[in-house]
Amino acid sequence: MSIIQATIRDTKTKGQVNDLRSKGNVPGIVYGGEQPNEKISITTKELKNLINKENFLSNVISINLDGKEQKVLTRNIAFDTVTDEPIHFDLMRIVKGGKIILEIPVKFINNELSPGLKRGGVLNIVRRKVELRCPAENIPTELVVDLEGLDIGTSIKISSISLPENVTPTIQGRDFVIATVAAPTVVKEPEKPAEAAEGEASEGAEAAAEGGEKTSTDGDKADGEKAKEEDKSSSDKK
Repeated sequence: MSIIQATIRDTKTKGQVNDLRSKGNVPGIVYGGEQPNEKISITTKELKNLINKENFLSNVISINLDGKEQKVLTRNIAFDTVTDEPIHFDLMRIVKGGKIILEIPVKFINNELSPGLKRGGVLNIVRRKVELRCPAENIPTELVVDLEGLDIGTSIKISSISLPENVTPTIQGRDFVIATVAAPTVVKEPEKPAEAAEGEASEGAEAAAEGGEKTSTDGDKADGEKAKEEDKSSSDKK
């Protein structure tokens, strides 16, 4: 679990907040439970490290505030539209006994042990995250789907995933699909019908015949002109 050092801030004006940011800190707020909201700040570096972690919005973190640790979830982070730097964040306290709705990522393992994928099948992922209602003290970091032994045509549904105790999907009343092992998609060029192929062959033969006749006619014309020239030459001599 990540532990972040936080500091109570007493900023009341926009100028004070901007001054806080110019010193390498990001303002935020902690809310939830019976305690009042607390205005805090953490360093920009620590917040960026938190953002860069996988699935940071569903990971429970602990903040150290005035020597006391509080377990929280990141609920929102605002970014500057020009620099893309974080400029504000919201943290929600995790209250024991309470429930929270979170989108939990799905992780697929043992791809190499799936007969369907070995034979060229495709893993078609329908849901990369599943929205769950979780007890505050029992939040899963991920849902694991084991692909071992799965063949082409298999549908992986939410009922096949082992959920922690008292964790339930927000979608009720149906066993929805998480992923499927689908057949490979190979696009083949359609074959030409036999009649069309025969028609093309016939047209080619006719074109060749016409070309031969034309050549023969041109040759006869040339022979005729040659004979006329020889007759004329013979008459001149006489």
